[in-house]
Amino acid sequence: MCGVSASLTHGFVNFSSKVPTIGASGAVAGVLGAYVFLFPTARVRTLLILFVFVQVVSIPAVILLGYWVLIQVLSGITELGSGRTSGIAWFAHIGGFVAGFVLITMMKKRRR
Repeated sequence: MCGVSASLTHGFVNFSSKVPTIGASGAVAGVLGAYVFLFPTARVRTLLILFVFVQVVSIPAVILLGYWVLIQVLSGITELGSGRTSGIAWFAHIGGFVAGFVLITMMKKRRR
């Protein structure tokens, strides 16, 4: 469902595109959306590189994935505004992420 939502979002935003798309990144983004809903307080170990400073740090998943979504949105808007295509379906990532978040909220069992 996330992959289908990703494809539909990409098609809606890039309706006049004649370039075919292929890939599973939108579906993977759906898994990330579900993850951030299920484990909002989880921490993710990641490699932080700032110039010569390189260290493994533990970052809250909600911050890391929020940053990732922000990068997808800004990259997609920048690409739409420039008229150039990078070959990356930015809005498919966003559509998949949102679909994963929404779908997992509907699937999660509610406690009585």
